[in-house]
Amino acid sequence: MLIAVFAYATLQLLIQRPATHQQRAEWLHQFCLRAIRRMGFTVRQHGTFPQRGVVISNHLGYLDIIALAASHPCAFVGKSEIRNWPFLGWLTAMGGTVYVRRGKGGSAGRAKSEMQSAADAGVPLVFFPEGTCSLGDTVLPFRSGLLSEAITAGLPVTAAHISYRLTQDNGPHRSHSDVSFWDDTPLLTHIFRMLSMRGIELDLRFAESPIAFSVGANQRKIAAEEARTAVMALRNVPQTEMVAP
Repeated sequence: MLIAVFAYATLQLLIQRPATHQQRAEWLHQFCLRAIRRMGFTVRQHGTFPQRGVVISNHLGYLDIIALAASHPCAFVGKSEIRNWPFLGWLTAMGGTVYVRRGKGGSAGRAKSEMQSAADAGVPLVFFPEGTCSLGDTVLPFRSGLLSEAITAGLPVTAAHISYRLTQDNGPHRSHSDVSFWDDTPLLTHIFRMLSMRGIELDLRFAESPIAFSVGANQRKIAAEEARTAVMALRNVPQTEMVAP
């Protein structure tokens, strides 16, 4: 059962107390690998998870984190509110998450040192520039703050794309969006509903090389749009002309 996976992972943390970026990334990797296997998902990966730098991806839901971490040891950059969630806050912190406070001037800059520390330790960083989840029919405008910090730090930025599909019939009222996007549905309700579905397939795509930006970090809106275009190029999804501030 999935509960046993969580219990084992928690016990590991309590006993081992991983302290370094590498140790925490490896713990998260093993935990997510076991979770994916226990849930019986099929993962199809195209391309290679980069060994260093930053990975940016579209964001469909919490399952993205499990899928990406199962692919390779890494650390995630997430909103600071998560740190205060019961149990999951402690779990994500022990998994090496770098937290950013949204809507506060300079918050991305304050996270820069932690991002650089993880990068220097050889741990790839992952974040979702959309800043929220989407249904996957398009890629939302990218927020430019963290991306600008990564470019300023000289970290290679590699595009990734994630999608889900159902290979078995789960009834007329179930679709791939029920796997990933949970909108206002309570988290536990969505998890149990998702676990009852059959034939879930995860598709992970990584670009062959880092993004070659035409501008520097000082032109962050243009860089954000170029990054968004690189993510969408991995899967032909509709593009709009919006650029996030």
